[in-house]
Amino acid sequence: MQKHNPRSSADVDTAQVNPGYPLFQIAKALTTAEHHEDPATRERAQQRIVKWTAVLNGLLNGTVDVGSRSPLGGVPNWVTLEVVTGGFATGQLMAGGPLLEHELALLAELPGKSEADGRRALNGYFVTDEGLDRLQRLLQSGCYEVAIPEEGALLVVAWLVHQGYADQARELLAQLAPWFSRLRFYPIPTDRPCRLGSQVCLQTVGNTVASLKQIEPNPHILAQKEAVNVWAPLYDRTVSLFIETVEGDTPHLQYDREGRWVSSPDGKFPVEGGWPCRHYPGGWQARAKGLLNEYKQQRSRYTLCGKPERKKESFYQLRKFLRQILRDPQSLSGRDVGRIRLILARYVTKRGVPGSPQCSAVRERQAQQVKAPTFQEIAEIVIRRLAAYPLKDGLDDIRPVVQPVMDAEARQWRVEAGTSVARSLQRKVERCLRETVEVLVERGLITSGETLARVLPQITSEIRAAGVTEPTLRQLYASLYRAFRRRRSLLLLNLEKQIQIEELPWVAAIDRFRSDNLSARELARQTLKEIMRLTLTAFPHAILPNKLLQELRALSKTAMFDLPLVDEVAADIFMGTFSNKFLNAAKRAADFLEGTLYATYYGIDYQQVRAIPESQLAQRSWFRKTNHDPFMDLCESRAGVRYGSWDPAINGMIIEQQQILTSQNLAVLFSGLDLVDALEDQLADLAPRCFTWICKRLQMKTNDWHAQLIQVKNTAYAWRQMVFFLSLLSNQQIGDFLNWAEAYLAKQPAKFQNRFRPALRGLVLAAAGCSIEENAVNHLNAYRFTGWSKKRHWLLTDV
Repeated sequence: MQKHNPRSSADVDTAQVNPGYPLFQIAKALTTAEHHEDPATRERAQQRIVKWTAVLNGLLNGTVDVGSRSPLGGVPNWVTLEVVTGGFATGQLMAGGPLLEHELALLAELPGKSEADGRRALNGYFVTDEGLDRLQRLLQSGCYEVAIPEEGALLVVAWLVHQGYADQARELLAQLAPWFSRLRFYPIPTDRPCRLGSQVCLQTVGNTVASLKQIEPNPHILAQKEAVNVWAPLYDRTVSLFIETVEGDTPHLQYDREGRWVSSPDGKFPVEGGWPCRHYPGGWQARAKGLLNEYKQQRSRYTLCGKPERKKESFYQLRKFLRQILRDPQSLSGRDVGRIRLILARYVTKRGVPGSPQCSAVRERQAQQVKAPTFQEIAEIVIRRLAAYPLKDGLDDIRPVVQPVMDAEARQWRVEAGTSVARSLQRKVERCLRETVEVLVERGLITSGETLARVLPQITSEIRAAGVTEPTLRQLYASLYRAFRRRRSLLLLNLEKQIQIEELPWVAAIDRFRSDNLSARELARQTLKEIMRLTLTAFPHAILPNKLLQELRALSKTAMFDLPLVDEVAADIFMGTFSNKFLNAAKRAADFLEGTLYATYYGIDYQQVRAIPESQLAQRSWFRKTNHDPFMDLCESRAGVRYGSWDPAINGMIIEQQQILTSQNLAVLFSGLDLVDALEDQLADLAPRCFTWICKRLQMKTNDWHAQLIQVKNTAYAWRQMVFFLSLLSNQQIGDFLNWAEAYLAKQPAKFQNRFRPALRGLVLAAAGCSIEENAVNHLNAYRFTGWSKKRHWLLTDV
């Protein structure tokens, strides 16, 4: 293992965020903006370029203090910032910018107010008696939306005034007033009140409509339709014109009794029948000229199918010969006439004479094949159906929206009645279905912990608001909570914490009216257990994402559970120390896992963890470590590296040891929520599902080296989850799993078996109570499966 010297304190003090990441994002967006075939995608890429350019400028000129919870100078941390991927602030304020449609509509009602100072005028209006009455009516009806937390601030002012808390309202206004000219502190009026409850949806009807509108027709299908409906009839008529000029029988190819074409020894197909271009019936030239003109007109309208313009195609060649005949019939050579005769013979042998029953049957079959409507045409019908529902809500029942095309719709859209809505379109509609989280997981709509975290605020907001007795304030608090959870997290350094909802001045002003009563605590506890049951059974291989942990912390706070949940720490911004929360989590894991397969497999001496006092955790003054950090030392020792090189691989190795010691929240949650009993019937299935996922993921082909490293890291994390689940089973169940895993691995390709078997052998040794390190020294080819390595990972040695 390669060793590295610790950085000097001077190096640590001058640590900065590398601008390479924003530059990479700009370069990637530029490529998309220049080369992507979809105009909408190019436009979105242009918008990303603007945002990332702002991020880069802020980094370079120092106007954005990256890593701070207040990155914009002079802007309070409660202001919602525009944040892009990675937690970088662009410098824009989400509640600022140009006036929105609903703001312009309201501004038009105010006499003498200009758009130039519109936001100050609107904020000022809402603190007048008339404006406060208007806000109070919104509170009573519930017909408002708070998309950004600031948009609920003056609703809080109105509620305080109405309840007789004028002094608190004035104190809040004193904090908001300096920002009246830049930020909107008033809500978006809606036609219907926002619904609360245990049902959630992934997106609104409006979002679904927007996604359906992005569906574009498949150019290949449109070209096929054009070929059958436009060019095939013209081709048939062109063939008919030439057949009229034939002297003798209609040309056709020789074929045997089975109807197969017969070829001559030289590979050519002998043609039987008469010869074309021997005589031209009356009016033939006029009809030929009319057909060519018709083709020209049609070609100006229909351009998707390129086949009629290909020089090797029969249709193109016949039109060329038509033009030649109209100029001078005598200019045709014998070779030209022979070519025309062969084209006619092939056509007639394959389809029959144009207009014959055989030819008509062929064309009818082709017409039926292209008759089906395109996805875009069906999407238009679905969009029209969705227009009958509120755009800012979900659907309780999607069946009326995805049912087959009805008679009235068929007449309007010229689509055959009874045509079904394609499954892919139904899946898009399902995303706005309002249902319980469990149902959405079962239907495959919630496919990851990240997706689950996105919908959970719809539930947790109601739970957090359950302690509010006054109905209008309860809905307002829930709306503020959901809007706050939509804020994107900032990139924070030096162990800084993301801003909490209670730090918003208008939330702080009403937080005292909310109490965590017994019913709210019990509801939060039940919800917390159910969410964890769903998450672990649906995604047993995945660690809990940070966004989901935010919701779990909110629920545990209401439930009054002491759960030291730890975030996944990014290797590229690791600051070389862990907060007390990580040590607390490791000590919980020690109590829960000591003496188990997990402790044996990972070689953990939990007595070392218990011996670390919290008071000895390192403290920092910005980047400088001021005292000793024994928990960090333990992680370094286990990883076999020393922090200080700012190498993401070394940081990742240290962080992974922290994850092993804490079990990355599993021990905390299982012990704190009694999840062993809650998952009793499903616990034995979790480890096999992890093993199956690991084997499949490691066999996914990728030529990108970084993607391969991510692949190993994620499968190692899944392996750790698997070992944890196994540690909760009996020795008999562990033995049964190992037998099953060996049989499953034996069914995989031999190359993968050889590559992965050391991981399974290491688990078998641990299950027998043996040390993996000692047996590795004895050359038994057994490895402990971890995801980070300073040297080439053993799983990638033959890739």
